[in-house]
Amino acid sequence: FDAGMWRTLRRCLLIGTGNGSYYATKWELTNDFVDILEKAIAADPDRVAQEIAYASDGRSINNSAPIWALVLLSMGESPAAKQAFQSIFPQVVRTASHFYEWMSYTKSVRGFGKIVREAGKNWLLQGDTKALAYQLLKYQQRHGFSNRDALRLFHAKPQTEDRDLLFKWVTNGWEELPLQSPTEALNQIWWYEWLKRNPEHTQTAISKGRLTHEMAAPVGKMDLGAWQLLFEDMPIGALLRNLGSLTEIGVLAYSKKSNKNLNRVAAILNSKEHLRKGRIHPIDVLKALKTYRSGGSLGKSSKTWTPVPRIVDILETALEMSFDAIEPTGKVFMHAVDISGSMSYYSVSSINLTCCEIATTMALASAKAEKNYAIRGFSTNFIDLKINRSDSFSSAMQKASDLNFGGTDASSAYKWMIKNNFYADVICFWTDCESWAGSQHPTQALAEYRQKVNPEAKAIYISLVPNNISLVDPKDPNSWDIAGFDPSTPRLIQSIASGEL
Repeated sequence: FDAGMWRTLRRCLLIGTGNGSYYATKWELTNDFVDILEKAIAADPDRVAQEIAYASDGRSINNSAPIWALVLLSMGESPAAKQAFQSIFPQVVRTASHFYEWMSYTKSVRGFGKIVREAGKNWLLQGDTKALAYQLLKYQQRHGFSNRDALRLFHAKPQTEDRDLLFKWVTNGWEELPLQSPTEALNQIWWYEWLKRNPEHTQTAISKGRLTHEMAAPVGKMDLGAWQLLFEDMPIGALLRNLGSLTEIGVLAYSKKSNKNLNRVAAILNSKEHLRKGRIHPIDVLKALKTYRSGGSLGKSSKTWTPVPRIVDILETALEMSFDAIEPTGKVFMHAVDISGSMSYYSVSSINLTCCEIATTMALASAKAEKNYAIRGFSTNFIDLKINRSDSFSSAMQKASDLNFGGTDASSAYKWMIKNNFYADVICFWTDCESWAGSQHPTQALAEYRQKVNPEAKAIYISLVPNNISLVDPKDPNSWDIAGFDPSTPRLIQSIASGEL
């Protein structure tokens, strides 16, 4: 079945199209994304804006797809599209890194017209000067643009003395260092400039200027003491990305001094509040877990480290906590994980995090919230993956990946359940929806299951690829098609199971 315009749009926003799939290249998926966006913008630009904002608020695996969609929204022909673009711009473009990415996409597809210049100028002029100084110092350039390029392009005229001093630093720098920071808002910049002139005093600059590693590392002398200071004030996103480096350096290792550091890692990563405020997506944690366990063998970095078992345990806990779950429903769940060959092809990151691994992780996260469940895998057969709620995410991914091959027949799950008289209230399929093998369409097999086993069975298909294919008959009120990768997916499944939706 055709997934429909709005369902496909949400998939593309949450998942992105930058890696392609087994059945389509990234260019084909991106072109489809553009076509869907243009149709949706013409039909209802306000709804498109809501979808972009929804995805951008920590639900998309990264902010690139929402930013790309924001650019397309600015190209809408109607005044409503322009207004919708302006209304959500600050929600989507939150950091200077987002800002440069938006500029890059804008340059590639539309140019810098009036509405774009107005949005860029407002971003540079609104808000607190100290917060903007932090952004422009932390991200001095990205995606082929620098902070100086932005000021020259958008002609932002400062309305306060603080902002004027900040813009002058961006465009001209400081040939001579003032004896002290000219204003409180520029205090971090003053210490950055001081460090450039006194790299042997890196720890002093980090401590007094509260510099981040993006600010200090390019100009300072980065020894163990400097990294220790950075670690003590490191935000949760940076901490996740630098666990391997911090282990290699010695900040995170088993020693009398580092035990306190390990406690801090646990306090930050195993806190629902920190995970929520940092907009940490479960896939971010999953990537960190897989990367850290590899000891540096994945990705492009040349760094290597010996993984600390406690950090692996902390990441396992953080992964479970990063999903938005509710109390158990008491229903019986069958989680059918697509383990066909196509699920090993599509990856969402440079470290080859496959759809099969993600599907297994999300299925296990859902199962951990319930007492009555089974997790099995389907390709052309429906087999026991020997995964249960006591499994770690790492072990579950390994079990599924070891069996990841073959054709795709989603109906095999129903056939097995009928043959074995397996009663389930809810059947969840974690899949790319490319079911082509077998003699029955999944909807036909579902109808047979309802006739022979449970007439009230609910079927939920969680799509993990940004295509426009659905296995759900739109006329079936007890079947749902939802986009995967959303941290709230387990809660949504439970809401469907309990009858709230």
